[in-house]
Amino acid sequence: HKHNVSVLMYHFVCPAKYRRVVIDEEVDEVIKETCEEISKRYEIDFIEIGTDKDHVHFLVQSVPTYSPKKIIQIIKSITAREVLKRCPQVKRKLWGGEFWTDGYYVATVGEHGNEEIIGNYVKNQGKENEYKKLYKKEPEAKQYSIFDYM
Repeated sequence: HKHNVSVLMYHFVCPAKYRRVVIDEEVDEVIKETCEEISKRYEIDFIEIGTDKDHVHFLVQSVPTYSPKKIIQIIKSITAREVLKRCPQVKRKLWGGEFWTDGYYVATVGEHGNEEIIGNYVKNQGKENEYKKLYKKEPEAKQYSIFDYM
């Protein structure tokens, strides 16, 4: 599946249910590991993942056959399942058994848009000492990145 030439990059922001402060180091780690697994099973590449205490930013590349809605449904459903399974303290704080709010924010990151600026924004979520840089991955070698146009 690595032969596609279309590069679609999206910036998603997903708040935790009720905007509860539930994202600690353990939850960071589970989200990061789960996203690595997601990228092995689906055509979704995580370029950056940035967390704050009550929301997560995902900068992802995917293929045109996946709508943004499908991408975020995959990410939210699988990460929620893993977080709730592996982090019992979160389940206690979110009595409904749901990790994410129903909504999300999404923006496309155009080929001529500034991936670096958005990447830095995503990376610098949260206060300096609360920020955990989870994941940084170079865009797929065969896919064009914003840097090819600069």
